[in-house]
Amino acid sequence: MKKLTLLTLAISFFSLALFAQEPEETDVKEDFKRWQIRFRGLFVSPFESDNLPGAEVDVSATATPEVDFTYFFTKNIAAELILATTYHEVDLGSDVSLGGVWLLPPTLTLQYHLPMENWKPYVGAGVNYTIFYEESNGDIVDMDYDDSFGFAFQLGVDYFLNDKWFLNLDVKQLILSTDVDAQVNLTTSVPVEVDLNPIIIGFGVGFRF
Repeated sequence: MKKLTLLTLAISFFSLALFAQEPEETDVKEDFKRWQIRFRGLFVSPFESDNLPGAEVDVSATATPEVDFTYFFTKNIAAELILATTYHEVDLGSDVSLGGVWLLPPTLTLQYHLPMENWKPYVGAGVNYTIFYEESNGDIVDMDYDDSFGFAFQLGVDYFLNDKWFLNLDVKQLILSTDVDAQVNLTTSVPVEVDLNPIIIGFGVGFRF
């Protein structure tokens, strides 16, 4: 199911790109490049909350590499597919370790770009599907996270060094929650709803073609 969902997101992105291409005309010269690829370093900081009375789940911040692909339908309108994976430690207060978990949150956004000479600021919004995998248990018997859909909002800017290469600064907010089943012992489990809502700050280099 996890692989099928990720494949569906990828197919949706590339299908949008293919259907948006206009028929080629030999007498019209395309004056912008349709594809961009970026390589970024990300800093991911969750703003977590939960529904446990009298207890607080703490999810660690982390850093990770990322790759993303952008297709331009016009000079201003584009779609971006973002791929990265992050590892987070999870604690209950300061005394109880709930182990750690890997997150794979492929995100598809629709963007509006505003070219201004070497600068190209943009805003975007879209959808996210987060896959939780390779959970560790920490001080309890078992942890199980439900995969979930969410929303994404972004603000960024590209700075072009030449016609092909550029630098990028990007900030995203994911609206993301998950249902967690914490198996405290062999007979007792505690269901918890955790809102993660991470802020993601990325900086890197890109290439367009």
